[in-house]
Amino acid sequence: MTEENVNLEWQTVGFDELSIGQLYEILKLRQEVFAVEQNSIYLDPDGLDQQAIHVSAWEGATLVAYERCLPPGLQETESTLGRIVVAPAARGRDLGRELVRRGIAHNLARWPGHDIRMHAQAHLEPFYNAFDFHTDSDVYDLDGIPHLEMVLKAPA
Repeated sequence: MTEENVNLEWQTVGFDELSIGQLYEILKLRQEVFAVEQNSIYLDPDGLDQQAIHVSAWEGATLVAYERCLPPGLQETESTLGRIVVAPAARGRDLGRELVRRGIAHNLARWPGHDIRMHAQAHLEPFYNAFDFHTDSDVYDLDGIPHLEMVLKAPA
């Protein structure tokens, strides 16, 4: 972990364990990046957050990285990683890599024997390939952004 990431507090919790303030910061960051920065209009609160495990990194009260982990059978047959985001002010610190590592470890431990699927933005394909995710679809449009499905096979 880099020196600038030493003071991070990582949290992995269910929806009911989030404080109202934390939930607000999560929804705010997702809106800031996925809707405003990426100019994509879609309904972010999609009814899945309540069943998700929320992985986040905080510097004090400031949310710097976030993702949600969904159980097998909720969105896909496999478990899923999604809403993976690093705050603009915190980019360049390898938080995205650590976030994805933590999400993979969580899903494989919590739902052993289940592959992990994600709907990744197409330009991030090489990033996710580095974690052994393999492309499982053609590129498709999702809310105005090219995406593809990627799968990480669970260990046998």
